[in-house]
Amino acid sequence: MNKEEELNILHKVAGYISSKLSLEELLERILSIATELTGADSCLLYLYEPAEKQLVLKASMNPHPESLNNIIIKLGEGLTGWAAREKRTLSIASRAYRDPRFRGFAELPEDAYEAFLSVPILSAGELVGVINLQNIKEHEYPEYQSRLLFTVANYLGSAVKNAATQAEAEKKGERLKLLSNISGTIVSDSYINEILQLIVTMAAQVLKSKICSIMLLDEKNKELVIAATQSLSLDYKNKPPIKLGQSVSGRSVMEKRVITVNDVRKDKGYMYPDIARSEGIVSMLAVPMMIRERAIGVINNYTDTVHEFTQEEINILRSIAGQAAVAIENTRLRDEILKAREELNTRKLIEKAKGVLMKDMGISEEEAYKKLQKKSMDLRKSMKDLAEAVVLASDIER
Repeated sequence: MNKEEELNILHKVAGYISSKLSLEELLERILSIATELTGADSCLLYLYEPAEKQLVLKASMNPHPESLNNIIIKLGEGLTGWAAREKRTLSIASRAYRDPRFRGFAELPEDAYEAFLSVPILSAGELVGVINLQNIKEHEYPEYQSRLLFTVANYLGSAVKNAATQAEAEKKGERLKLLSNISGTIVSDSYINEILQLIVTMAAQVLKSKICSIMLLDEKNKELVIAATQSLSLDYKNKPPIKLGQSVSGRSVMEKRVITVNDVRKDKGYMYPDIARSEGIVSMLAVPMMIRERAIGVINNYTDTVHEFTQEEINILRSIAGQAAVAIENTRLRDEILKAREELNTRKLIEKAKGVLMKDMGISEEEAYKKLQKKSMDLRKSMKDLAEAVVLASDIER
């Protein structure tokens, strides 16, 4: 291949990258160029997820719809993981499956192919992914092909990085908007049950949760009860209360700390692995709901796949938990104020009713109160209702 042909390929790649293609379409075009350049029988592309330190299959020139997003390779694992970790091109002309670094996947028939070429995708020296090319028969990949693919992969790396940055900015914007909506919900005049239901629904949307739930602490019985969840499952909604200190949620509240569990189906401390399996929930993030130094409940977030929660996700759920705790505390304070006001009004009404009886019947204050109390018990009416009736009758007579 001469320089002009190489420049034509790079020009085509640059055109794809600067176009308005979706990321999926861009990856497919790059794989097409790589396959045409090398004459490979297979071409797969993995993108790197730094938080999980893993590579995920994102595109393929062969039909692997069931494998996309499901083939996961840890950094350093297998031939692909090695090329990614070392950020070096790896070329094997024959019997790649016998290389001591090899790791096979039953879902990928390409793993039985002879030749293998893995090219890391980089952006400013940072790992973005890997392009794998494979041939059924023995095949030498010329140095110019490896070199040119490495250049193409670097072009692609910058494009993928930019797309990821833009997607992250959009995701953060969406999260800020939803967090703002949660704040607006908290200061509304809605009932607490409605507020908590909206909070778990929006939290699940923010964090892309399988299930999000709020459990409140029953101080008297020292147990946590589900107060709100966006899950429609009756099995989950009807889970028995959890004693303080029991299971993941109970420990989070008792210890007043964030707890993450990689897989609740296998965790010995999780009380309901059967429900987890039936509901398809895997990883869990539990954040206590705090009012100053007091835990009043916990907000739980579950994913449907194994997931390592990022610090950003933990901070978001902490913020939501804090806002939910404020909503509950404000509602309790409002209820206490209303109750105190009601009690004051009742006392004033009873005092007025006693005054009416004392004047009309010429009796003492103590006797008037006893008469109201006895009549209340006889008629099975509250003291407030009875006092209100006495005062009203007095006003009518006048």
